[in-house]
Amino acid sequence: MDKLSLLKQYRKSIELVSNKDLLNIEKENMPEKWIEIFKETDKTRKKDKLIALWNDVCEKELSNTISYLKENLLEFELIVDNGQYAVLYSVKSENDEILYYEGGIPTSSIYISEMQQDWSNVPESIKGFYEKLHNGFYYLPSRAMGLVPVERTTHFEDYEWGILKELDEPLGINMATTYGFFENGMGGYVAIDLNNCIDDVATLWFTNGKPEYNVDFWDIVDEWIVIGLQDN
Repeated sequence: MDKLSLLKQYRKSIELVSNKDLLNIEKENMPEKWIEIFKETDKTRKKDKLIALWNDVCEKELSNTISYLKENLLEFELIVDNGQYAVLYSVKSENDEILYYEGGIPTSSIYISEMQQDWSNVPESIKGFYEKLHNGFYYLPSRAMGLVPVERTTHFEDYEWGILKELDEPLGINMATTYGFFENGMGGYVAIDLNNCIDDVATLWFTNGKPEYNVDFWDIVDEWIVIGLQDN
């Protein structure tokens, strides 16, 4: 099966953007640095520019992810789905399968999501990832095992959590100010309580187990993304 047919199993309206179409994209829909990367015709230089952008934004926070992409990224292309642009990453897993990851293009939609009022309280390193690199980066078929787009973050207050009845200790987060930025697709979240997030302190939250408080957001996210990239 060709790549596009495979992708359409998950998103009916997904399309690959050709180099010709790239020239017609309006600047408000695509940051200049992304246009510059996709205009690069030399494959090696194109990948180098991409890795340089990752390094500029999150070299310290996602060092293992960047290292894995550097070694195992086969190709990356621009895609569009219902008017929303994103980057499709084709990454080789440890058992030589090709895994497709999606990185949303950062646009002004970040500021008009439900999080709009709280966005200014999000730690700078997380805001930097979403505003300068990707509005989410995750395994395309499940839309999980990665950082979700801002508009799909889990506001903990909006959900019924059965696990709350089973917890012996007092709850260590405020549900009204807690958002899940990372989902593993199996009931695991890396969440930030905006009232308590100095130094990127996060909570590892499970729908069926005890939460772990005061973990480092990026340590967990970096580790989990690489686990997914190696063998989703």
